[in-house]
Amino acid sequence: MTAAVNRPPLNPYLVLALAVIAPGAGHVAAGEPERGLRFAFFTLVLAVVTWHFSTPEQSFVGRSAGGLFIWAISIPDAYKVARVRYEYWKQGRSA
Repeated sequence: MTAAVNRPPLNPYLVLALAVIAPGAGHVAAGEPERGLRFAFFTLVLAVVTWHFSTPEQSFVGRSAGGLFIWAISIPDAYKVARVRYEYWKQGRSA
């Protein structure tokens, strides 16, 4: 158990890349799987809701705008979580 605690966190830029690839993946990689799964769930739910409330004439982006919005919010949030963990780890290691 102590090996997992002393292990350095992932690089925040890697977490950022994972967050861009899939909603919630950055949070899971940064060590907050519950938060990541919540973001993934609400991305899917709001994409489905906006899909059903929009008309077929709308583009794919317009029809899934709710989910894309939540996904866009999750990207900087995952990076912030990873950056804070990384800086906290760096401070503890150098002290």
